[in-house]
Amino acid sequence: MGPCDAADEALERSFFATVKLIYTIGYSVSLVLLAVAVSILLLFRRLRCARNFIHIQLFITFILKAVAVFVKDAALFSSDDTNHCTLSTFACKASVVFCHYCVMANFFWLLVEALYLNSLLVSSFCHARRCVWGFSLLGWGVPVLFISVWIASRLYFEDTECWDINEDSPYWWIIKGPIVASIAVNFMLFMNIIRILVQKLNPRLIQFNNSSQYRRLAKSTLLLIPLFGTHYMLFNFLPDYINGLFVAILYCFLNQEVQKEIHVQWLRWQERSYGVVSPAAKGSQMDTPF
Repeated sequence: MGPCDAADEALERSFFATVKLIYTIGYSVSLVLLAVAVSILLLFRRLRCARNFIHIQLFITFILKAVAVFVKDAALFSSDDTNHCTLSTFACKASVVFCHYCVMANFFWLLVEALYLNSLLVSSFCHARRCVWGFSLLGWGVPVLFISVWIASRLYFEDTECWDINEDSPYWWIIKGPIVASIAVNFMLFMNIIRILVQKLNPRLIQFNNSSQYRRLAKSTLLLIPLFGTHYMLFNFLPDYINGLFVAILYCFLNQEVQKEIHVQWLRWQERSYGVVSPAAKGSQMDTPF
């Protein structure tokens, strides 16, 4: 190896080390904020509803995706002496499977978000608890089915390296196909939601429906734009950990119900500690069923 080759190799190592540092910091920050968001939604009883349950599951999928990145790095890049092109161990394959499952579950819970919001506009059946079980089966169970089929296919037909190379592999569509389909369905649901909201907020019909609820729902829908498949066409350049941060901030930290409940709990704490009584601390209501 000549001096130029050594210099190029050192430069390449430095570049990849910098990239790894950046996404490690990004995923770590995203992980912390998402964990805080989940804790807040679970801590306050008034925030426990079907809508926030679905948000929590979505947060968890982003958390699992961040964890999967760290697990995969630990399995594939635990040593500089490892030949990553020929590495084929149970640990590295398991980490790749876990990573693919987390990604797939994330897409399917994005689909659940769209399905739930769409169902609220066209019917009221999703207020039932049994609907939550159906959504849980779709969000967590369906990815298990496709991942299991993919694992069997790789074991019997393409058990090469660490299963992390999927280019030109026909079996990759066992995972990629459902994800692409979920993005397409998400986008169609989003367009249908926009259509329904435009009708509901028609000035000629506004006196016949609860306009304030639909205005709030319209605001929530606008926040969902980056999640309904459109951001894969418009914001594909953003790192994945940015999406996690985006979701936590919009659905928790900027959520008016969350802010209101935290404020009420703070006033109640002041009342217990210092005897300060505020009318706002006497109770709080979830001001929207959505």
